[in-house]
Amino acid sequence: MALQYEILPVTPFQQNCSLVWCSETREAALIDPGGELPRLLAAVQARGLTLKAIWLTHAHIDHAGGAGQLSREAALPIIGPHPGDQFWIDGLAQQSQMFGFPAAEPFVPQRWLADGDEVQIGQETLTVRHCPGHTPGHVVFYSASAGRVFVGDVLFAGSIGRTDFPRGNHGQLIDAIQHKLLTLPDETVVIPGHGPETCIGDERRSNPFLQ
Repeated sequence: MALQYEILPVTPFQQNCSLVWCSETREAALIDPGGELPRLLAAVQARGLTLKAIWLTHAHIDHAGGAGQLSREAALPIIGPHPGDQFWIDGLAQQSQMFGFPAAEPFVPQRWLADGDEVQIGQETLTVRHCPGHTPGHVVFYSASAGRVFVGDVLFAGSIGRTDFPRGNHGQLIDAIQHKLLTLPDETVVIPGHGPETCIGDERRSNPFLQ
């Protein structure tokens, strides 16, 4: 498997930041660097990787709080999320204060994402699926070759994302899970934004929110 990854929980919310890389080129991206940047950069260095990009599933503080600073300090492009999360990016400073996080630097993504887009790291290409509901601009990153999908806060082991935040929508979330995630092969490993990995087949069969 040329696409490799390491899960690095960060922030008091234990958000699963994912370091993903191409084993052929050693080029890497960080998915949802919510904070603890020195630890994330140490993991990149320890594996001898070259960090090329920041990918965001959505713009809640525990997922995007470190993106602006990391982009500025390491000259990295921020890719994603979907433009529907612009208002969450605009409110990062307020989110920082609300949850007691370090002040988050504002940013403008170098590239917004839409359903069907692709992102690339080294020789590895992942497809983008727009999965609104938890936030309106939430996206997920799917690698068919690796059988992995990085889903942020859309789907968890035995649970689903919250929809009680501003512009959350439960119906949209369920629709996105049914049509954008449960259509993937059962053996696809799901890397959620919090908690343990799961797989599509297990969630299809036993997730109480999807029955």
